[in-house]
Amino acid sequence: MGKRYYCDYCDRSFQDNMHNRKKHLYGVQHHRSKKAWFDNFRDAAAILYDEQTKKPCRKFLQTGQCVFGNNCRFSHMSERDMENLRMQIEDERRSREDPEHRASPERSIEEWLTRREKKRAALSSGSVLKEEDEEDEDNQPENDIPPHFLTIPDLPPSLLPPPLGGWKVKVRTEWG
Repeated sequence: MGKRYYCDYCDRSFQDNMHNRKKHLYGVQHHRSKKAWFDNFRDAAAILYDEQTKKPCRKFLQTGQCVFGNNCRFSHMSERDMENLRMQIEDERRSREDPEHRASPERSIEEWLTRREKKRAALSSGSVLKEEDEEDEDNQPENDIPPHFLTIPDLPPSLLPPPLGGWKVKVRTEWG
């Protein structure tokens, strides 16, 4: 059957030869798929700049739908969406300039891992934690997971923290 070329952007495969690959890589569908993929990683300032330069889409404003979707050369953003983008950009700028918000995630992850290792070592050896560690725990919630871990969207259930009351366990009294 021969080798097959798989395009991650387009999620399709075809027989791998020079003609087919060239035809695919220069095709409109591939360019659209590649652009859509890289648009996922654009920052808010670039999106706002592009949307401000576009005129509003009349069809989208009238009906709420546009047959061109993301490929439309006109803007589908409302004034409220634009204002939300401006506020997001301002928040990002403030957090970069504000020294209190500069705490790097790597450092807080390292601190969390060392605290976690100390707790595990203390529990396994049966010793009592130091007073300062106990004071730190009074200020922290029951699940001691760094807050930026909880902001990751679409986490699988196995990575979500347990509920505050713990997992509910059903006990079966009959074997059957």
